[in-house]
Amino acid sequence: MEKPRAAITGVGAYTPEYILNNEELSRMVDTSDEWIMTRVGIKERHILKDKDKGSAYLGAKAVEDLLKKTGTKPEEVDMLICATVTADMHFPANAQIIADMVGIKNAFGFDLNAGCSGFVFGLVTVSQFIETGRYKKIVFVGAEKMSVITDYTDRTTCPLFGDAAAAVLVEPTFEEVGLMDHILRMDGSGRSYLYMKAGGSLNPPSIETVKNREHFIYQEGQQVFKNAVSRMADVSAEIMERNHLTADDIAWLVPHQANLRIIDATANRMGLDPAKVMINIQKYGNTTSATIPLCLYEWEDQLHKGDNLILSAFGAGFTWGTIYLKWAYNKK
Repeated sequence: MEKPRAAITGVGAYTPEYILNNEELSRMVDTSDEWIMTRVGIKERHILKDKDKGSAYLGAKAVEDLLKKTGTKPEEVDMLICATVTADMHFPANAQIIADMVGIKNAFGFDLNAGCSGFVFGLVTVSQFIETGRYKKIVFVGAEKMSVITDYTDRTTCPLFGDAAAAVLVEPTFEEVGLMDHILRMDGSGRSYLYMKAGGSLNPPSIETVKNREHFIYQEGQQVFKNAVSRMADVSAEIMERNHLTADDIAWLVPHQANLRIIDATANRMGLDPAKVMINIQKYGNTTSATIPLCLYEWEDQLHKGDNLILSAFGAGFTWGTIYLKWAYNKK
């Protein structure tokens, strides 16, 4: 019997109301709108100001939006996976917290951490469960409250990140749509260039780690940029070649929104017209695992059944990967 293919059948999202723009940021740290726009292309980012709400809250709001839009009842969901680097706590997982918040009772799930590659790694993971034939409705959500691990005294990293969540419903299909192919890679030697120094079992929290500001994002920007440009572009071109796709065959590139120059380099390597590239980094900044589904959410009206999409990301670890996806529906 032919095995089913995993298809995205709906998208939901949530962004906090508060917007931190470059003008306000320049009053907090030595930076400027020109400096930020020239280097990364970010104009503003959404921030969850509520101290009593974490990334699971953002994820739950996105999942609620998804369930409402798709007419899916919580009890129909078989599985929920959350991609995040900013889980509410070490345990339990955000997946369990979100499920409880939205009333999902008949599912199992877990969190997945692949840095900014979380969505592509997670979507491939979800697809394996769909292909077994045992799971019919899987909710996959990327949820990040990056503001809590962002050092607003560090001018090199604080302009980059924002808070958001976006979720997709993944269901089986026997049509020629859905997840067609993927390439996922990692290189653990990159772990020293982008990470959070303290808070884990190797370097647990202490008075010293807090005083030394080691619970924030640490990044060696040049190393990360160099690797992101080459590796994200390489796998995007590779998956096109492997599936005999030309630039004319691609409806959209859906890239991780970390840096406008990285996005441009990937599109150029693929030979794509800039008009075929989803870019919203200027409005949201880098929301890590939420960037790609947030793009799908914003462009949903322009997506048509059968459209060829290339999803591509690079993240901490290093992790990187790409997905060849055929869009599965026309928005009603």
